Amino acid sequence: MSNGWDDSASAWIAKMGDHGDWSRQAILDPAMLARLHERRFERALDIGCGEGRFCRLLKDRGVSTICIDTTSALIERAKLLDTGGDYQIASAEMLPFADATFDLVISYLTLVDIDDYRAAIDEMARVLKPSGTVLIANLTSFNTAGLSTGWIKDDQGRRLHYPVDRYLDESFCWGEWADIRVKQWHRPLRAYFSALLQSGLELAFFDEPEPQSGEPDRLSAYRRAPWFLIMEWRRPPAGSS
Repeated sequence: MSNGWDDSASAWIAKMGDHGDWSRQAILDPAMLARLHERRFERALDIGCGEGRFCRLLKDRGVSTICIDTTSALIERAKLLDTGGDYQIASAEMLPFADATFDLVISYLTLVDIDDYRAAIDEMARVLKPSGTVLIANLTSFNTAGLSTGWIKDDQGRRLHYPVDRYLDESFCWGEWADIRVKQWHRPLRAYFSALLQSGLELAFFDEPEPQSGEPDRLSAYRRAPWFLIMEWRRPPAGSS
């Protein structure tokens, strides 16, 4: 079954532009980049890089990054916007890199798109150097538990509540917005934590970041039902028990 990204690539490129949408500019970019501030990373891997926007932000900060995605149209767009970048077609579940290759692995809103997330997480841990960092941005699990329905509104269009249903069941729905239609997975938070812990990684940071800017109505709605979390996981140093 197609995940929808090949058919949605053009709409995605139009939606993101060169700088990303409000949620990236106001919420995730500041939170993710703050975790990298004044830290030295020699070699990074961005899994599910899309049109390469975050890869370009990493490059601007001096981080040498290999960027991968499974959608050829997005990789071609990334190459067009960054002719000196390293953009490759590759799958998160079977990374074409040797063990302990990177000291930073980025997963920026990609776990919700990946069918076999356990294999992907194992691969992230495998290619990570000892003491290396996996930095993850993902949709919150209570958000994905309501993706198929979205906000419940009254007859005036006012938001009443955001529903959560079948939270403990892993399932997918088709997310549709701005002519984009892609497969998105819901998993309870414990599923991700269990997979990350079983891969041998250790939790170093967790946050549910708040918007840094936006219209009052948008900010109010976000505070009622926030979309994102970020996590930083680290591989233990070599020789540690």
